[in-house]
Amino acid sequence: MLISISEALETPVDTLLGETVIETEVDNIKAISEKLDVINWQLAQRKNTRRKFIHWLLISLSAIIIVVFAALVIFNSPYLDWNYSNPETAVLGVAFHSFEWLFVRVAPIIFIITIIGVFLTRKKE
Repeated sequence: MLISISEALETPVDTLLGETVIETEVDNIKAISEKLDVINWQLAQRKNTRRKFIHWLLISLSAIIIVVFAALVIFNSPYLDWNYSNPETAVLGVAFHSFEWLFVRVAPIIFIITIIGVFLTRKKE
């Protein structure tokens, strides 16, 4: 009967009998502390993983910009020598020229931003 009363009132039987149990409170605090430590560790790992991902993404973007610049220098705008009397060739030439024009103006700014991002996301010890 005492057990059913404790379940209905959602209190331990020891409390109904008038006994004070301090050890469970200390154990509860210790258990909560251990759980919080685990959560803190998981959050730190997630933050570290995200930082590494962004760091390597920025390095990859910088490398892609360098490779595209090198390709543009090596090929030296081949569309300038094309015969633009054919409409399809004219459209493709304009597309190449537009890409090259836009890339040469925007890529240096993006490259500088990625380099700054690489330094900001590096591992600090």
